[in-house]
Amino acid sequence: MKDFVWLIPTLPLAGFLILSLFKSFIPKGLSGYLATLAVVSSFIVVLNWFIPALRGELTPFTWVAWDWINLGKYHLNFAFQIDVLSIWFMAIITGIGSLIHLYSIAYMHDDDGITRYFSYLNLFIFSMLILVMGSNFVVLFAGWEGVGLCSYLLIGFWFKNNAYNDAAKKAFIMNRIGDLGFLLGMLLLFMHVGSLDYTTVLEQAPQVFHKNAGLITVITLLLFVGATGKSAQVPLYTWLPDAMAGPTPVSALIHAATMVTAGIYMITRTNILFDLAPITLDIVYYIGTATAILAALIGLTQNDIKKVLAYSTVSQLGFMFMALGMGAYSIAVFHVTTHAFFKALLFLGSGSVIHAMGGEQDIRYMGGLRHKLPITFITFLIGTLAIAGIPPLAGFFSKDAILAVAFEHSPIYWGIGVFAALLTTFYMFRMFFLTFFGSFRGSDKQKEHLHESPLLMTLPLAVLALLSFGGGFINIPHVFGGHQWFSHYLNQKSLVPLLGESSISVTTEYILMAIALILVMATILFTYISYVKKHNIPSADNSESTTLGYKLSYNKFYIDEIYHSIIVKPLHIASDTVFSFIEKYILDGIVKSIGLGVQKAGSGIRHIQSGSTNTYALFMILGVALVILIQIVL
Repeated sequence: MKDFVWLIPTLPLAGFLILSLFKSFIPKGLSGYLATLAVVSSFIVVLNWFIPALRGELTPFTWVAWDWINLGKYHLNFAFQIDVLSIWFMAIITGIGSLIHLYSIAYMHDDDGITRYFSYLNLFIFSMLILVMGSNFVVLFAGWEGVGLCSYLLIGFWFKNNAYNDAAKKAFIMNRIGDLGFLLGMLLLFMHVGSLDYTTVLEQAPQVFHKNAGLITVITLLLFVGATGKSAQVPLYTWLPDAMAGPTPVSALIHAATMVTAGIYMITRTNILFDLAPITLDIVYYIGTATAILAALIGLTQNDIKKVLAYSTVSQLGFMFMALGMGAYSIAVFHVTTHAFFKALLFLGSGSVIHAMGGEQDIRYMGGLRHKLPITFITFLIGTLAIAGIPPLAGFFSKDAILAVAFEHSPIYWGIGVFAALLTTFYMFRMFFLTFFGSFRGSDKQKEHLHESPLLMTLPLAVLALLSFGGGFINIPHVFGGHQWFSHYLNQKSLVPLLGESSISVTTEYILMAIALILVMATILFTYISYVKKHNIPSADNSESTTLGYKLSYNKFYIDEIYHSIIVKPLHIASDTVFSFIEKYILDGIVKSIGLGVQKAGSGIRHIQSGSTNTYALFMILGVALVILIQIVL
């Protein structure tokens, strides 16, 4: 079966090529099914290794596609590493990706660019698979850049809208900033280890960097810069909320199953390097914490249903980096998994709402939708309960695991985590209640249009709801009589340190769970009273009655404006200055002077070509005389 590994990324790639090269011959209604078939087929191939991995029967192996780079003594293969970590991410990418493809068939059926859309979607899956399957940093980086390209294409899919194009460019540029750091980290690794193959680097790193803590700190910080770009951490997070410009299923794919998980995967894959750099791990924790809190504070006042979900993604990614910073790699991947379930569900659920509302995304103009969209309402409720961490849904187990490790490090860490979780609960239920409860606040035309989504959209919602409900049971802690199966799964062959369980006492863990749960339930009750019982509808954007805190949150703390003032605007001024003086007068002057000199020289020399035989004879005699004179003198 090892010889069929190449099929996993090749099937989505084939889908992309077929849809791109033969789009003129493929009926619009068929393109979605072809793209979905490609990803589902890839998922079926993944199951051939995923099922044995679940049983603990997978033997890790490396599959070499071809000899890629040969430079002197340096040798690098284009190869795939198949182990429990890569298989797990491959299953998430192709499994969740298949559901999003299926959903997209109905969601995008009226779009003129549907074939182009599905070709990009297939390319996105291919690139992400290359990223997680690579056996070395170079193959990972190829996939890393591929998902960056695909995000640009899909965020700006409706390219006739300049605002959407700006969002796509913003995502592309901010990721290039992170990628530069990642590339520099790779170069430093190669300079000191002599290889970029995972096996070689991770085996030799402890010896190479044993007495050079400063160097490994610099390397891991540079790698982390790359992760902050891809996984939207402070300060490179502002592109992700703007990525809502793309179609809603694209948002689900980016936020749940592909691009934003790349940074978590990379750090988990190279965890040995980060363990050698405790300073970097501290920075990872602090950046993750800052991201979780900041994004949650912004999410409190957003009224665009997709923007609320976008900031919830940024905040949840912050939780994952908090776990990484505390060295709990398996817990971070566990939260990646549960988050993939409920965030895909929530985004696709929002798409169902937007579809019913005729494109409306502002929750202030919704309300009472639970009666018209019962399936969407029930599944959305499950996703909201899951992200809030209500037992026994998936988010409860992964969130509690992070909080338990945080308490073990410091009660302050635990308090900060609980605070972020309460903020999440408030803004998610605020969105939920304003969308599905109360009276309908839209137009009469929208009210007439309200209807439940078709089966191709509600079926993925149902599957994701089941996963969001029961997905957390893969890692039941010992306090509930479980055996933390997922942490043991990742520990097969010692690929990832077994840090899936804190060492706090059972009594302490019960008390912490009870406190967190009581606070979460109180927050839900407070939100219900505020927005359902009291019919509190968010004020208009330009309302003078809003408080300073509300305005700061609603305007995202003006961070985009700050970036524009201190980075974008100075660059524009510098560019204008360079153009106005250096380029216009100096560079253009040099080029024009050379051209003018050639013109004048030509104008003078051309008179020599007079057509007079006597003149030519005279010049010939003078030339011969000059040559003879030179010979005599020399």
